[in-house]
Amino acid sequence: MRKYLALFRIRFANGLQYRAAALAGIATQFAWGFMELLAFSAFYKADPASFPMEFSQTVSYIWLQQAFLALFMVWFFEADIFNSITSGGIAYELARPMDLYGRWFCQSAASRVAKAVLRSAPILIVAFTVPGPLRMSLPPSGAQFALFLISAVLSLCVVVAFTMLVYISTFFTLSPIGVRLISAVLADFLAGAVVPLPFFPPAFRAVAEVLPFAAMQNMPLRIYGGSIASGDAIRGIALQIFWLAALVVGGKLMMKSALRKVVVQGG
Repeated sequence: MRKYLALFRIRFANGLQYRAAALAGIATQFAWGFMELLAFSAFYKADPASFPMEFSQTVSYIWLQQAFLALFMVWFFEADIFNSITSGGIAYELARPMDLYGRWFCQSAASRVAKAVLRSAPILIVAFTVPGPLRMSLPPSGAQFALFLISAVLSLCVVVAFTMLVYISTFFTLSPIGVRLISAVLADFLAGAVVPLPFFPPAFRAVAEVLPFAAMQNMPLRIYGGSIASGDAIRGIALQIFWLAALVVGGKLMMKSALRKVVVQGG
């Protein structure tokens, strides 16, 4: 594990250097977050009883979503990984004394954590200090906050494990564009990035909540706001563990199959 931890630290330190990009991202996330909050506020004022979440829970959901967007955004991919597959640089990756799946997993996770560290603090400070109903609330209890932290870590791992399937699919498709676009749009919608899952129609929601996408940002953000109670939160965390194991095992099997047939041309 030491070599993977070392790789994680290197990629994490490298990610902390992009402060200008982080400032641009913070500005974008503030604008998007306030736009969402104002839109939801207008709908809640019309008929607050018709919504499945309290407005304070929705506010916390949106602020956390923006603060930790780097952890949960399924549409973010490592260009280096795609380039190594399509350019033939994978030959150098295979020569390294490390499991390729583990290397890419650590690399992707470290990049996301570094981006989140740079962006989250300013957004959370503003979220807890803005006036009126747009202010982010504290979690209902310390136990709920602990469950949120556990779920957030698992959510990050599920997102990375899902993106690994997209990387590995490039071995078979040769171009990442199609799979990348379809998977990003589908995962973002079903993970609750557009609207929280409780806002979906009941029949559609029942299906969405057992898919791997529900184990992404949907779970930790709703646990924090209290939309998911402690008992249901534990079951949700168990579902996250299940999907993480399934995605990792599936990814490793796909990687094994891809590497058995990979051909690198050129010299």
